[in-house]
Amino acid sequence: MSDILWKAIALSPIVLGISIFVSANADAVETIGSSQGTKVETNLLISQAKTDDSSTIAETNNALSQVTSVSQFSDVQPTDWAFQALQSLVERYGCIAGYPNGTYRGNRALTRYEFAAGLNACLDRVNELIATATADLVRKEDLATLQRLQEEFSAELATLRGRVDALETRTAELEANQFSTTTKLVGEAIFAVTDSFGEDDDNNTVFQNRVRLNFQTSFTGKDTLNTRLASGNAVGLTLPNGTFEGTQTFNISPNTSNGVAIDWLSYYFPVGNTQVYLAATGAIHSDYVPTVNPYFEDFDGGNGALSTFATESPIYRIGGGAGIGVNVPFGSGSFKPTLTLGYFASEPNNPAASAGLFEGNYAALGQLKLDVGDRLTVAATYVHGYHGAGSALFDAGLVSTGVVGTNQANFVAAGNPYSSNSFGFEAAFKPSNQLSISGFVLYSDITGFGANDDGEIWSYGLGVALPDFGKKGNLLGIFAGAQPYLGSVDGDRPYHVEGFYRYRVSDNISITPGVIWLTNPGQADDDDAIIGTLRTTFTF
Repeated sequence: MSDILWKAIALSPIVLGISIFVSANADAVETIGSSQGTKVETNLLISQAKTDDSSTIAETNNALSQVTSVSQFSDVQPTDWAFQALQSLVERYGCIAGYPNGTYRGNRALTRYEFAAGLNACLDRVNELIATATADLVRKEDLATLQRLQEEFSAELATLRGRVDALETRTAELEANQFSTTTKLVGEAIFAVTDSFGEDDDNNTVFQNRVRLNFQTSFTGKDTLNTRLASGNAVGLTLPNGTFEGTQTFNISPNTSNGVAIDWLSYYFPVGNTQVYLAATGAIHSDYVPTVNPYFEDFDGGNGALSTFATESPIYRIGGGAGIGVNVPFGSGSFKPTLTLGYFASEPNNPAASAGLFEGNYAALGQLKLDVGDRLTVAATYVHGYHGAGSALFDAGLVSTGVVGTNQANFVAAGNPYSSNSFGFEAAFKPSNQLSISGFVLYSDITGFGANDDGEIWSYGLGVALPDFGKKGNLLGIFAGAQPYLGSVDGDRPYHVEGFYRYRVSDNISITPGVIWLTNPGQADDDDAIIGTLRTTFTF
C-alpha cells in the first residue's frame, strides 16, 4: 500500500474534525488586532502565525497547555456537537492543546493561518505514527530478493504447478468414479497349506483359502456399518473323538465350497461416551468386548495366532449370531475401568418354537475391564447361556458345531438342552514395547435338563508375544495351555502348545509358518497330534 493511501486513511478523521471547527466558526469571526497585526487567542497547538500583510502575530495572552484527554477541558461537554471529533484529535493523535486554566474555548474565532498551523502539527504527528507502525513491514530490498528467488526457481515452480494440476485432475476423476462417498472396502485373502502328523493320522496335506470383503460405511464419521462377504473352502482336519482342538482361524467360514455369503452384518455407533454394537448376523462377543489378548487376537483374521484357542479365551466363543453389545467407560487417571454388556441369540430369524430372539439359544455377557496405566489390563467376565438340544457350548453362534475345545466339553449334556454359567479371568501385561504376556482362565458350570448330564468345563492358557521381532511388523508368538475339556473324564489333560512367526513381506502381505502340538487330543488317551501350517495373508 502506498504512502499516499496510508496517509489518506490516517488523515481522514483529522481533516474531518478540523473542517468541522472551520465551518462552525466561519460565521462568527471576532477580530481583536490592529492594522499591524491581529492578536488572537487560539485553541490549536500554535503560538504564532502570519497575517495577510506578512506581519507577525503576537504571542497569545496565555501560554497553551498540551492535554492527553478531552475530559481535561472544563468547558467541553459530551453533549457538544463536535465532542467526538475533538476527542479523537486529542486522545488519538495528540495534536490539540488547551489553555493553562483548563479551558478549550471552542467558540473562539479561527483564522486560516491558525487552521494551517494546526493541520501541519497533526500531519507531523500522523507521519510519526505511520513511520512507527510500518517499521517492521516488508522493505523494497526484501521484495527484490523474493522476485530474484522466484526467477531463479521458476522451472521448479512450474513443475510443482504441473503436479498440482495433475493431482487435481486425478482427484476429480476419482470423485466422479468412486464406488461411494460413504463406503470403503477392506479385504483379506488367506492361502493356507496345512497338515497333521501322528501315528494314527489320516489327514492329507491340503491347500485351502478364505476371502473376506468388508464394506465399511460411515454416515456421521463416528459410526460404522459393516457388511462383510465371505467365501472359503477350508475343511477342518480330522482328529480323535471329533475334537475341535485343531480348528484354525481360516476354518471360520460360512461354508467349505467357496460359496459367497454375508457372514457379518453389524453397526457400531456412539451414544455419548458409550459405544453401541448392533448385529444382524454373524456376531461373536469379541466384536464388541475387549478380549485382553493383544497380538494373538485378530478377530479370526490372518495376522494373529493360528488356532482359535490361542486367539482369545474360549469364553468369548459361547453363543453368537444377532444381538446387541455396549461398552461403557468410566473413571479417569491411571485406573480406567470399562463395563461391557451384551446379548446374542443364535437363531433370531427362526420363528419356530424354541427359537427366535428370546426362546432359542442365547448368551448374555457381562465384563468389567480395568486398565492400570498403559502396561497392565485385567478383566473379569461372566456369560450365562441357554443351549438347545444338540447345541455345542463353544459354537460362536453356529449352534451344531464347536470351534474350540474337545467334543466332550462342547456336548456335555449328551444331546439334551442345558444352561451354562461361565466365569473367566483375563490379564495382559506389557513390560516393554517388544514384549507382551497375556493369559486367561475359564470355568463353566453346566446344568443339563436330562438325567445325569451336568458337568464342569475348564480351560486356561498363557501366551508370550514378541512384536517387531527381527523386523518391524513381524511377530513371534508362543502360546500354551489346555483347551476346554470336561473335568469328569479320566485321563491326561488335552494340552495345547503353539508357536508361530509372522513375517511381514510388505504392508499388505505376510507369511506365517507355525506349529501346533496337541497332547491327548479329544481326551481319548490317544497319540499326540502335530499340526504344521504355512499361512499367507493378503490385506487390501
